[in-house]
Amino acid sequence: MALGADERVADLTLREISRAAEAVLGRPVELTSRTDIARDLAIDSLALMNIVMELEDKFDLSIPLDRMAVVETVGELASVVDELRTKR
Repeated sequence: MALGADERVADLTLREISRAAEAVLGRPVELTSRTDIARDLAIDSLALMNIVMELEDKFDLSIPLDRMAVVETVGELASVVDELRTKR
């Protein structure tokens, strides 16, 4: 079954979040949209901000801190990134 355009974008974003997390954490990670960033990845706010900075560089965008305050899962982070990418 072929993926729709939205699914391909979401899949690409999840892969980029995974790459950013691996770069920051220095270890392989397996992410799904349901992965809880703090609990499942066992990272602190500093590591999360480093992941966010990696994503900002990759996608050439700025993720507002108030948006990050409500992000708990990788899927929510991907949604924020995708939303900001489409606003450009």
